[in-house]
Amino acid sequence: MSQTSRQNTIERVDFSHKSHYLTKAFKSPFYSRQEPLNHLKEWGRWADYLSPAAYTCSAMEYFACRNTCTVFDLTPMTKYHISGTDALPYLNRLVTRDVSKIKPGRVGYSVWCADDGQVVDDGTIFHISEGVYRLCSQERHLDWLMTNTIGFDVSLHEETHDVAALALQGPTSCATLKRMGLEDIENMKMFDIRHFPFEGTQLMVSRTGFTGDLGYELWIDPNHAEALWDRLFEAGQLHGIKPMGDEALQMLRVEAGFIQAGHDFMPAHATVRSGYTRSPFELGLGWLVDFKKPVFNGRKALLSEKENGHRYNLVKLDIDGNKPGCDSYVFTKNKKQIGTVTSAAWSPSAKASIALASVEAPHGEPGEELLVEIYYQKELKWSRVMAKARVVKDVFWNPPRKRMTPPDDY
Repeated sequence: MSQTSRQNTIERVDFSHKSHYLTKAFKSPFYSRQEPLNHLKEWGRWADYLSPAAYTCSAMEYFACRNTCTVFDLTPMTKYHISGTDALPYLNRLVTRDVSKIKPGRVGYSVWCADDGQVVDDGTIFHISEGVYRLCSQERHLDWLMTNTIGFDVSLHEETHDVAALALQGPTSCATLKRMGLEDIENMKMFDIRHFPFEGTQLMVSRTGFTGDLGYELWIDPNHAEALWDRLFEAGQLHGIKPMGDEALQMLRVEAGFIQAGHDFMPAHATVRSGYTRSPFELGLGWLVDFKKPVFNGRKALLSEKENGHRYNLVKLDIDGNKPGCDSYVFTKNKKQIGTVTSAAWSPSAKASIALASVEAPHGEPGEELLVEIYYQKELKWSRVMAKARVVKDVFWNPPRKRMTPPDDY
């Protein structure tokens, strides 16, 4: 076939039924409410959706979450609906924890691995009702999840575009939902799920979040997204409610010690070079590996790793000075390179430069003193500092209100 013939053939292909291939980025169901509030007029991208890095000032949005409450658009997060006779056996084969312990009306955090015991991703499993689950993660995994359905009587489909979601986080979040009329919301425990009637549909609320603070996540049909946003902001007007973008969320999640794919680990099935992946033990998630289950992806490899030791430890660092150690190398006091910083931030609450770092085992015991090589620019001049750092045991933000039931009524 000639070059001209090939070009003509391509031109004749009808892509009209494949409109999603032509969509550069989706607008969230909340976009009409977000756009007027986005004073910076800058939009980032989370997967297939436009997502604001900040609406006004990331620092002010951070403080709003720690002192009042903020709303973050969760709609772009990947969501999978899983049901059927073998929904539970399927999930128990897929993930490392015992899913049977996640009862209906509860949420559980988990990770899933490849056969070599390396983490594909982490996420939350919502047991919505008997035999009906929702799996949420940052990355897209439909092909991986579908491959693992072989041999199971299970129905699985992606419902990312079918469910709109907001994260309401901060000390006044419960008071806002009470004012919105969600009856008995204050008695929800951490990781509980409840359903409420809303504008002729059903609003699902979970006491979950990614900020390490008191907070809730709200899940609803996209056709009712704008109504939910309006009701939420009307109810939160006297409680300091503000919209929040991704920059503030990154500061909050590092304070809480939460990991994120693409930052603190690479998904195992997406990594090109060997040795760049991490196991649950190397991410500090060994507590999520249940060897009492007979079979699950990566069990044999993880059992061997538990017996023989692992390569890395994910640690929390308290770094001297006020310069964040983003993408920095980590050294021993003798200047031997042993790892890298995976996530870093200046913590306004801890008044410290904090970080998550992956270091070679056996390094990483709490109290160990290390060095972090930080480069920073000031008025076009680059400076380098070898900042002292200490491995700490606890996360940097873990307030009692996070777990209180009922929470204080601010």
